[in-house]
Amino acid sequence: MKGDRVEIVIDTGGAAETYEIVATRAGRKVEVSTARGVVEVSEVTRAGQAVRTGRFMATRVIALVEHPASDEPVGAEESSRHRRTRAEQAETLL
Repeated sequence: MKGDRVEIVIDTGGAAETYEIVATRAGRKVEVSTARGVVEVSEVTRAGQAVRTGRFMATRVIALVEHPASDEPVGAEESSRHRRTRAEQAETLL
């Protein structure tokens, strides 16, 4: 989903560097996999084809932070908030 984002913090010896891989278009997502000492972070299309990939040595990864996209569409949280307040208002009237 657009909005998926993964931050990877890598130890470079003297300092730490931060890399970021983001789902740039709607319908894409970011997947993380670890195998044989390598952490792979990929932006993937709906069909499963990798568009952008970052590979990092697992021994050098300090932190891997995933920021998933929200499940609700934009504006949906406002409508659910209004529904709750209306329900609360109905309870107070009873």
